[in-house]
Amino acid sequence: MATAPYNYSYIFKYIIIGDMGVGKSCLLHQFTEKKIMADCPHTIGVEFGTRIIEVSGQKIKLQIWDTAGQERFRAVTRSYYRGAAGALMVYDITRRSTYNHLSSWLTDARNLTNPNTVIILIGNKADLEAQRDVSYEEAKQFAEENGLLFLEASAKTGENVEDAFLEAAKKIYQNIQDGSLDLNAAESGVQHKPSAPQGGRLTSEPQPQREGCGC
Repeated sequence: MATAPYNYSYIFKYIIIGDMGVGKSCLLHQFTEKKIMADCPHTIGVEFGTRIIEVSGQKIKLQIWDTAGQERFRAVTRSYYRGAAGALMVYDITRRSTYNHLSSWLTDARNLTNPNTVIILIGNKADLEAQRDVSYEEAKQFAEENGLLFLEASAKTGENVEDAFLEAAKKIYQNIQDGSLDLNAAESGVQHKPSAPQGGRLTSEPQPQREGCGC
């Protein structure tokens, strides 16, 4: 049986962080499966999902680590921050406490990831407008003050879920194009996979960047 070549050019590692119960697993499930998780169990440690997307004509495989929000798992989940190209930092727009804890999550993200890690702030449960406890304007200001991308989303309706993952990927890809992200650095969170020849096979090891003419 022939081995199908890789049909993507890059792998980006993502992490999803935030308090317990903000809907991190539901966002991941909605993005990877395009389905609603009616009952989102609390994550123990970490969970994992993948999906191939397209940015600027390039196929990119997202490897997404969904981390537990409970304090007792922080020591375990912190080890997954290293080498993340993107971080989705999630709060619940109906629970102010989850918004108030963002500074702590952001500190972890900044301390444990590389300086070029793209962090996007996501206000989940946008479908529960009547129960809103955190205004869009307040969260947008927090994001701007901390240099974060920002949007509100709903894992239940699917609103902006696709955009959340795509916007982070676009920014990471832009960082690759302008040279601010070094693909040869182990902590970049990005692996480059040149297209395999027909019938060829690629290993899962990061490939070195090739620049200029090879003649």
